[in-house]
Amino acid sequence: MAEAMTDEARRALALEYLKRLDRGEDFFELFDEHIQLYFPKIGIVDGIDAVREAFAKVGSLLGGIKHDYAYFNYVVAGDTVVVEGTSAGTTADGTEFRAGVTHAGRWCDVMEIRDDRIHRLFVYLDPDYAGADTERYPWLVGAEPEPMGSAAS
Repeated sequence: MAEAMTDEARRALALEYLKRLDRGEDFFELFDEHIQLYFPKIGIVDGIDAVREAFAKVGSLLGGIKHDYAYFNYVVAGDTVVVEGTSAGTTADGTEFRAGVTHAGRWCDVMEIRDDRIHRLFVYLDPDYAGADTERYPWLVGAEPEPMGSAAS
């Protein structure tokens, strides 16, 4: 019988996934073969092959990404790990984004981690990394993003 994972082991696995993602290294070995993924504008996909395809689609939007590990907020409850954080990077066409500077870069991942594998990964963010989707949101045209640490009234 497999030994139960500790909260710290779950947190470490979640962090390892994000670090490998940033370095462009293989992270799929961290996933269970029956993983379920949710990503905005893709929806829910099941199984490692479908998840690989989904990441290829998302990856085609990005030139690179770096998550701000030191500022993550973690909530661990049983098998569930929630990681909230910020990131910066470039889109495939070279547009830069950074949380607190542009509208993109804030995100939250909800994972189920057990038996040393990620079984569920639901990613919550705005996939408009370049900030180009302003026509549908007139308040964004020429607007500066909310500074880090600010709260809307």
